[in-house]
Amino acid sequence: MSLFGDSLDKAVQKSFTRPAPKSAGPQMRYLVKQLKNTKTVAGLLGISQRQVERYVAGQAKKPRPELAARLKTEVNKHWQPQIRAKARKKAVTTDGIVIDTRARIGYTAPIGTTDEDRLRHLTVALPPQYAARLFTAQEQGASDQQLQEIAAEALKETYFQDDGRRAGQLEEVRFTDIEHLEFDL
Repeated sequence: MSLFGDSLDKAVQKSFTRPAPKSAGPQMRYLVKQLKNTKTVAGLLGISQRQVERYVAGQAKKPRPELAARLKTEVNKHWQPQIRAKARKKAVTTDGIVIDTRARIGYTAPIGTTDEDRLRHLTVALPPQYAARLFTAQEQGASDQQLQEIAAEALKETYFQDDGRRAGQLEEVRFTDIEHLEFDL
């Protein structure tokens, strides 16, 4: 499970204008329409091409729980691509992204400062350049650790250093023991 990647996806999904299909038949038909054929959908879901055809034709109706979860995930990934692109573009050009997290956060700073990790609950509006970096990294298949490092750097500059107005010697922010993480556009 990718905590940061999933949270970014959920933030974008909040901008959808219509709900995605809920039952297996319409979900399967939607994926076949988007991906152009049943063979591609079968490979994506890890089932046979014939099983995909059964769902499309309405012969099969109730998938196993693990297939239902994969199906829902894949439909959400492909649902309303123009709306998804528009929401991302708005975040990276004008609005930025909001991070809400409860995690153990510490930092590296010069001797004489309190750099101990401590549990913090932060809700911080990050500027558009960090939204761009997060979305670009996610699209390029960045690991959760890499997304976490980008978010930590964003918190360092935006929250701890207040965009250069304080804590100038702060070197690194550490983000560990994440209890809650949510992004919002």
